Amino acid sequence: MIVWISFLLAVVLFLALDLGVFNKNPHIISTKEASMWTGIWVTLSFAFSGVIYWLYQNNYVANPDALKPAAATMKYITGYLIELSLSIDNIFVIAVIFASFKIPQKYQHRVLFWGILGAIIFRGLMIFFGVMIINKFTWTTYLFGAFLIFTAIKMLLSSDEEDFEPKESFVYKTLGKIMPITSVTDKEKFFIKTKKGKTATPLFVALIVIEVMDVLFAVDSVPAILAITKDPFLVFSSNIFAILGLRSMYFFLANMLEKFSYLEYSLIAILTFVGLKMLLHHYIEIPEWASLGFIALSLVVGVLVSLKMSKESDLTE
Repeated sequence: MIVWISFLLAVVLFLALDLGVFNKNPHIISTKEASMWTGIWVTLSFAFSGVIYWLYQNNYVANPDALKPAAATMKYITGYLIELSLSIDNIFVIAVIFASFKIPQKYQHRVLFWGILGAIIFRGLMIFFGVMIINKFTWTTYLFGAFLIFTAIKMLLSSDEEDFEPKESFVYKTLGKIMPITSVTDKEKFFIKTKKGKTATPLFVALIVIEVMDVLFAVDSVPAILAITKDPFLVFSSNIFAILGLRSMYFFLANMLEKFSYLEYSLIAILTFVGLKMLLHHYIEIPEWASLGFIALSLVVGVLVSLKMSKESDLTE
């Protein structure tokens, strides 16, 4: 429990420094600033793999699967890369939500800060129950595997013209029935006083929609990482580092998403791979280095093909 408490305290410290020091005053996040923070979070995430090795080498954390330090480290990195790759779709949806509710750029960081805080809580709950269900009912491994392959097929067959409309979503319509909503923003306030009483601003509405969408994305990502490991600490820590880096990655990639359009196929390949791994785990044992290698290669190929096709498209225009 000391390790868990220390990790959670470190996360709280990171978030407190983020909002209370580095982003105390609302401002537009430049590409340079976003790239710097993206680099910092990615570096910290990979550096934590060294902490994982140390923890499992000295038995400082519960090790239900009796993992060796090297195996635990590879599982953590693999899980982190899966979460990071599946965050790409999340970034696209966040961009659509902000555009739909006309959230000023200087206040977007505040919305994402509270959104990620909620995401940490919801992911923690989903991981806890996911691990518990798989350990108690082993047959659910096949269910999760089939679901991931279904998701991959759905992504492959879906049309690019199927746009997400936040104001037409069930979440927005339900929220409107619960409380009054205004289209007026007042700096970074989530609520303002009007003739109707306390009214939710577009910032609060965007926050709720983002929270719900993250839960829906977690329905894919949590089973995906459970295919790699059922160790609670590895699943939770890799998830959290991917989530913590999501804000800076959003501001870094939001204006360049079209350049990485072929990453969608990388995600399809990854989901299919982990789904098959869950379905065939009793028949085929895939080494940790092979899982990590396949996922890393899928991401690298997706990025390189996207950049090449984007460059060719710019030349033809």
